[in-house]
Amino acid sequence: MNIEHLKLFVRIAATHNISLAGSELGLSPAVASAYINKLEENLGVRLIHRTTRKVSLAEDGQAFLHHAEDVLDSVEAARASVGAGSLSPSGTLRIAAPASFGRLHLLPALTQFLANNPQLKVDLKLSDSIVDLVEGGFDIAVRNSALKDSSLVARKLAPDKRILCASPNYLAHHGVPKTPQELTNFNCISLMGLDHWSFKDGTNTISVKAKGSFATDNGEAIRDACTNGIGITINSTWSAYKQLQSGELVEVLSDFPLVANTAIWAVYPSSRMLAPKVRAFIDYYLRYFGDTPYWDK
Repeated sequence: MNIEHLKLFVRIAATHNISLAGSELGLSPAVASAYINKLEENLGVRLIHRTTRKVSLAEDGQAFLHHAEDVLDSVEAARASVGAGSLSPSGTLRIAAPASFGRLHLLPALTQFLANNPQLKVDLKLSDSIVDLVEGGFDIAVRNSALKDSSLVARKLAPDKRILCASPNYLAHHGVPKTPQELTNFNCISLMGLDHWSFKDGTNTISVKAKGSFATDNGEAIRDACTNGIGITINSTWSAYKQLQSGELVEVLSDFPLVANTAIWAVYPSSRMLAPKVRAFIDYYLRYFGDTPYWDK
């Protein structure tokens, strides 16, 4: 079975376009069509349905896709192991990440990552929407939400500590809450749909429904609104650490920590062997963030 044919098939599954998949691999439309025809001929099945607008996977193609991905990962891992790992990860690493976290913490470290891996290219999609890794053709995603898809593997990259905070100016004008229950007397800024805040009080949990004049669907907007003195809100320290360090924001109710089981995860499709380019990304950012990330120091 030709490895180049498998590479093309995997990219067709992601792009739903033979010409586009072929161009990514440096193939003309005619050669790409010939490759996929040959793969189907060798397997004796139809892998894709072709229309004038796009292609889609046939039932046999859906079944074959994960096996093709496993073969490609195994080949890449085998190549990288030659000479005790002397070969560098190569190809294109396709990453999906939340927009704010990606801009603040992935991009600044990419310069050194690419310098360490000169044969590697990076395609980075920044979006707060949860993307389908397989359908989107991504090798890895960075997420700060719980893993719900059992076909994926999650590796913790860093903690996602969340705190309640406000600007000193807001607190000077409106006072400082002493307990979570007192938040009903303050203007609370919340993410849309996430207005129930839970706090630890020893072994007990206190739940409060946040009420206020402003809500948004963007974490950076919440941080900036809080910095501008609109009210009190929940922020991840990775998002607000500069404002906390400068004193533009201060922590509120530090004796009542938020109930949150959150972290920054590297998520990738499960396979028998981890592709070297994915392993390189995970290992690099684990070292970069460390046990205590710079935003929590």
